[in-house]
Amino acid sequence: MREIHEGSCSMHSGPQSVVAKAIRLGLGEGIKSRLGERNKNWVEKLPHVLWAHRTMIKSSHGDTPFSLTYGTKAVIPTEIEMPTYCTAAVDMVNNDKELSLNLDLLEERRERAAICEAKAKSKMMKYYNARVHGIAFKTDDFVYRSNDASHAVAGGKLGPKWEGPYE
Repeated sequence: MREIHEGSCSMHSGPQSVVAKAIRLGLGEGIKSRLGERNKNWVEKLPHVLWAHRTMIKSSHGDTPFSLTYGTKAVIPTEIEMPTYCTAAVDMVNNDKELSLNLDLLEERRERAAICEAKAKSKMMKYYNARVHGIAFKTDDFVYRSNDASHAVAGGKLGPKWEGPYE
């Protein structure tokens, strides 16, 4: 809420900064779909879009880190007394059996998640390596050296970016 206040209050940097930050996070489509045809009151819709962005699954294996760690979904505690489907649909008789079954299957879910992560990593590596071309230099080849590293030639903003050629 503080972030929204600082973004929309005239005493702070302005609503444009909150919009720019939301667009940078990739929330532009979520805000547009939440607003629909009317483009007003986007500040009221922003917390809902931020919550959805922060709680959605962003990995290739389809599980949340909480469920891989503890073996169950994250739910609101019953002490808060806020009724949800997960707390209302609990079968108290079979609850212990279900929890022990979840813990037995937890290792299998972790292994499946590790396999999916490795598959996604190899896919990204294949995509990256297809576009990267290695260069091997031989003796007597002419090369240029980046001026940013050595600062051999001063020139400021309009100065040369490379120095050389070196043999």
